Amino acid sequence: MSTVTEVAAASPEIAIAHFAGRLSVETDCSDVAQALKSGDQDFVLLHVVGSDAAYARRHVPGAIHLPHRQISAERLAEWAQDTLFVVYCAGPHCNGADQAALKLARLGRPVKLMIGGITGWEDEGLAFATGAAPGEAQALLAA
Repeated sequence: MSTVTEVAAASPEIAIAHFAGRLSVETDCSDVAQALKSGDQDFVLLHVVGSDAAYARRHVPGAIHLPHRQISAERLAEWAQDTLFVVYCAGPHCNGADQAALKLARLGRPVKLMIGGITGWEDEGLAFATGAAPGEAQALLAA
């Protein structure tokens, strides 16, 4: 018996509940990129960490810079209550996206975390936007 099978695998019912639960609060860089590329962006993408200068250096195309410390009911008032927010941070070494997701959920907002963040986006070989504005996914659209 290996250490893999030392603890028995969960039943399919438990596995379904577990993985469906994870997918209800997470998405990944590839799925976000596909939504941007296809024009099916039915969410607001938030870059939730760093300074304005760091955001201007590189961010996911279309992402709005809203650091988690600035998330408030007043700031979110421009979006409908049922707007889905997708948040990301620097990567697996950063918990800014978790902090933003928690704050959004506490404000009664639907939220998913883009796992991998900037590090994952880069690992997927996806293009970044630069500058102070959210930018367009031109490189994604051309791919």
